[in-house]
Amino acid sequence: MLSDRNDSYLIMENALTDIKNKLIAADLKATHQRLVIYEALLAEMSHPTVELLYDKIKRKNPSLSLGTVHKTLDTLVTAGLVKRVSSTDKIKRFDANLEKHNHIYLENTQEIMDYHDEDLQELVINYLAKKEFKNIKIKEVQLQINAEKVDPDSAVEIK
Repeated sequence: MLSDRNDSYLIMENALTDIKNKLIAADLKATHQRLVIYEALLAEMSHPTVELLYDKIKRKNPSLSLGTVHKTLDTLVTAGLVKRVSSTDKIKRFDANLEKHNHIYLENTQEIMDYHDEDLQELVINYLAKKEFKNIKIKEVQLQINAEKVDPDSAVEIK
């Protein structure tokens, strides 16, 4: 049992070191607030709102305020460590997954899911390559598919 506990501790230490290194590489100080907030966001795959993230961390970090979470997430976005995710409900959500991917926004349940489809990505990029854009340089293509969950109580499956 002691070995399992030590292994878990080492994994957590390595993750924290990785987070510190990402912050430092982005020219940010690795403050306690940034470490806690960034770690919580990395662990959260649901594209949380500021309020949801705050609710997850406030019990273990009662000195953190909602305003600090707002400012820290905005700082992480500016530093390129986190992205804002749009939704039709206009609520600010955040995503720490910086890999190329798309989103499916389920309007009736307000869920945002990552959607990876290399064929779709290639199709859109090839389509755009055929167009003549003047005074515009496309940096990235990321689609958001707005949908409704047919049965809100069932899991979504994509084959």
